[in-house]
Amino acid sequence: MADNVTALKASRERAASTSSGYLMLFLLLLDILLIAFGAYNLSNYAAGWAPVLAVLLGPIALLLIAPGFFMLQPNQASAITLFGDYRGTDRATGLRWVWPWMIRKKVSVRSVNFISERIKVNDLRGNPIEMAAQIVWRVVDTAQALFDVDDYREFVKVQVEAAIRTIGSRYPYDDFEHKEITLRGNHDEVGVELRKELIARLAVAGITIDECGFTHLAYATEIAGAMLRRQQAQAVVAARRTLVDGAVGMVEMALASLSEKGSSTSMTSGGRPWSRT
Repeated sequence: MADNVTALKASRERAASTSSGYLMLFLLLLDILLIAFGAYNLSNYAAGWAPVLAVLLGPIALLLIAPGFFMLQPNQASAITLFGDYRGTDRATGLRWVWPWMIRKKVSVRSVNFISERIKVNDLRGNPIEMAAQIVWRVVDTAQALFDVDDYREFVKVQVEAAIRTIGSRYPYDDFEHKEITLRGNHDEVGVELRKELIARLAVAGITIDECGFTHLAYATEIAGAMLRRQQAQAVVAARRTLVDGAVGMVEMALASLSEKGSSTSMTSGGRPWSRT
């Protein structure tokens, strides 16, 4: 995956050259007043070039100013392109203005909560299991999200499924002896691995992962009954082993106690065996 990322010519977000829309709105209102002034004077046959210029040039200025307005809400950005060339991203909120021949593409940089569908995965031991995850992601580089992948939202869905399959096949579902990291018993460790895998996969699209975790984790229905019986059998064996170990421990303690008592008796009798006279 890293080789594929480096092979791509990655875009990088940069600030766009835009203006405040409030200043341009003032100029727009002033232009409308000039047009009205020129039209009024021409209708009254006033002499001079000022009314003529106001009527002729005013509409041209109006056509240049009016289409360039756009508005950005908090946590929203707008990528600016000129004839297909990326010219930067505007992240300033409020009323904004840019030349009307520049194309604006809005992108939300808010956090998005996504819950994947349940998918079947073979764990490390080949057992089929069902997995689903909850992901909180957001766009951090608008240029990469728009220009380095075709559809960054669909890209997230596909890569989430691929990452779940990768992590699911990396660990066993369960380990009754608790000697291995398992999917069911080590949610925190596996969750960290899933986040690292997702960050590496989504870096090409300028997307980061804020939070992730599994929402569903179970054996597949076709083996769930058999695995349940297996777990019950392992529990019975473990319980019997615990009983046997406990009994052996009690016997060892009893033998050790008798040995200590025999040693103390022999020391009090001077090392000679006791006999009846």
